[in-house]
Amino acid sequence: MAYCLRFSARQMRTALATGLQARLLQTSAAATQRAKVAISRFDQNNYLPYENMEEKLEVVKKRLNRPLTMSEKIVYSHLDDPIHQDIVRGESYLRLRPDRVAMQDATAQMAMLQFISSGLPKVAVPSTIHCDHLIEAQVGGAKDLARAKDLNKEVYNFLSTAGSKYGVGFWKPGSGIIHQIILENYAFPGVLLIGTDSHTPNGGGLGGICIGVGGADAVDVMADIPWELKCPKVIGVKLTGKLTGWTAPKDIILKVAGILTVKGGTGAIVEYFGEGVNSISCTGMGTICNMGAEIGATTSVFPFNNRMADYLKATNRQEIADLATKYQHILTSDEGAKYDEVIEINLDELEPHVNGPFTPDLCTPLSQLGETAKKNGWPLDVKVGLIGSCTNSSYEDMGRAASLAKQATDNGVRFKSGFTVTPGSEQIRATIERDGQAKILNDAGAMVLANACGPCIGQWDRKDVKKGEKNTIVTSYNRNFTGRNDANPATHAFVASPEITTALALAGSLDFNPLTDELEGADGRKFKLNSPYGDELPSKGFDPGQDTFKAPPADGTSLHVDVSPESQRLQLLTPFQKWDGNDLEDMTILIKVKGKCTTDHISSAGPWLKYRGHLDNISNNLLITAINSENGEMNKVKNFLTGEYGAVPDTARHYKANGAQWVVVGDENYGEGSSREHAALEPRHLGGRAIIVKSFARIHETNLKKQGMLPLTFADASDYDKVRPDDKLSLLGLTDIAPGKPVVCRLKHSDGTSDEIQLVHTMNDLQITWFKAGSALNRMKEVNQ
Repeated sequence: MAYCLRFSARQMRTALATGLQARLLQTSAAATQRAKVAISRFDQNNYLPYENMEEKLEVVKKRLNRPLTMSEKIVYSHLDDPIHQDIVRGESYLRLRPDRVAMQDATAQMAMLQFISSGLPKVAVPSTIHCDHLIEAQVGGAKDLARAKDLNKEVYNFLSTAGSKYGVGFWKPGSGIIHQIILENYAFPGVLLIGTDSHTPNGGGLGGICIGVGGADAVDVMADIPWELKCPKVIGVKLTGKLTGWTAPKDIILKVAGILTVKGGTGAIVEYFGEGVNSISCTGMGTICNMGAEIGATTSVFPFNNRMADYLKATNRQEIADLATKYQHILTSDEGAKYDEVIEINLDELEPHVNGPFTPDLCTPLSQLGETAKKNGWPLDVKVGLIGSCTNSSYEDMGRAASLAKQATDNGVRFKSGFTVTPGSEQIRATIERDGQAKILNDAGAMVLANACGPCIGQWDRKDVKKGEKNTIVTSYNRNFTGRNDANPATHAFVASPEITTALALAGSLDFNPLTDELEGADGRKFKLNSPYGDELPSKGFDPGQDTFKAPPADGTSLHVDVSPESQRLQLLTPFQKWDGNDLEDMTILIKVKGKCTTDHISSAGPWLKYRGHLDNISNNLLITAINSENGEMNKVKNFLTGEYGAVPDTARHYKANGAQWVVVGDENYGEGSSREHAALEPRHLGGRAIIVKSFARIHETNLKKQGMLPLTFADASDYDKVRPDDKLSLLGLTDIAPGKPVVCRLKHSDGTSDEIQLVHTMNDLQITWFKAGSALNRMKEVNQ
């Protein structure tokens, strides 16, 4: 069911007559006078926007005249123009004013390079850079961090000086993972935050609408341009019962992923509600929202409650908790609010789950895991268990895992599998060191890694298996695409809660069920693990650890940011060429991709992360792990100019050098996974003009639009089968391209026959100007001239 509002001329005159527009213009100043609570301890001159939000919400509620969900309240209360904005779920493009921007170091490089290209002197909203992606796990936290600081010195210096010059806060390497830092310091109930990482929705655990975007979107917001988002649908997840025993918050999102699949949340916000919500800690809610990225959701969110207030108080934000409590009516859903879809989960009946391998939506109840593994030929021996990362690295998570390790060591048992622990932040590391959880895990044989992403994103120098060796790992991470963690396509990666990951690593086998099975102690006696337990928050408060934040100076205009022309890590950007106004005719198909093609397939991470600030160098990983439908192989495509087979990026470069424009043809949910805009920049840089697929993942489709690519989908998905790898493909009628108007595609086959098919797009008028200008950044410059 669509919930919509088209604003009539009569309604507009009435709204203007009541003075609402004038009131909105006055709200920000009035709010400052009445409720001056800073949004964070680092942003003392920026205040909680609740009164401004309430004012805008009053306008929207009078227009819509229906109950609103919580997510609608937060999104619509951040509209740039609530009086004139069309609001149609799943149709309208909303123009929004986010409260802040967050960038991790791998994506911040390109975002800051684009911001520098804009020519603007300073960011317009509070913004931060977080150094968490470039630290490779090798031998342990301290040594790995020292090595990363040395290897990435040039990049860290660039980000630090760029932050100082343009007013962006800088969290140094070792500070922790962006999403944990956001939860500890910046997220607040009702915030609208965009982050250049797909797991930004983690902040929904604190009642915020936190959305993953590409760097170009971040540049828009930092440049004080309203940010566009297609008005999300709302999927409600009703939680009844109570979490107890072995069942953890992670099991809720594992179950939801199994229900909705990796694309079931596309274009929607997932909003949790019901009595079961109150049995979940704030950080547990963050876990659920974090992994909501794996179902393609725009974001996920929980209503403000006492668990969030407790977390705010524990992280020294009592004033924010108090003011949020006063505005709880805008931080929860209205009675009778309607959802586009509702899923109900009874927590009393929910058992632990394990998802995988190779996709995060293959959901198996723990009680069936051993049998299912044997049936499918999955390796039973667990080589490594890995807990932590941005998804599950809270104080509670570490405590519950440590409670199991303590039971094991009390019986003389250590981990049978390799076991690593990734603290989410310096604050978590320091606190679990002080309170003993780190020692317990160490005593059981764990290795504590640096406060960084590490193996979760492929930053893992793994030595225990050879490339191509079939093996199993179990993690408490969020994503488990082929080769993601260790670059080994034969690794079977399973995703579970930290508790189940710990138990399976203690037993060393996938067919161990800690709810029913026993371990053997050093004395030969059998024992069963009791249900895990961990304090939600530290009784002695958090230990902040080392100070790793660098605030920007009040005025950075005199500072210089240098990028060496000889650098292999950083490269200033050259604007993409404008569209020449003609149809794109007789283009070559670079590759017709078969099956799953995530952003990891389009632009690999791991060792390639070091080139994230150098577009030409990182373009050498374009589509190198995508499957070519012609031959079923990776990184082997036919060059139709030479007749020879070669690597995908090499072939693309040859086409570009010879003036041959090309396209990529893909399958369902193309571009799922990470927010990395490199997956859109690379094909544009190497001469690509369009990506034609059965369906897109949200962030990737937006990123393609931003870079002047044409993201097109088959009007009839079966037309994918009409495309032959050696076709000449033309896109016709582009001079008349318009919102909602199909694009004609002509396929010339090598046998002399041809087909004509229809392609559709989701571009609005503004996004079409991006295509015509060559990119959104080009268009920004045109407007500002």
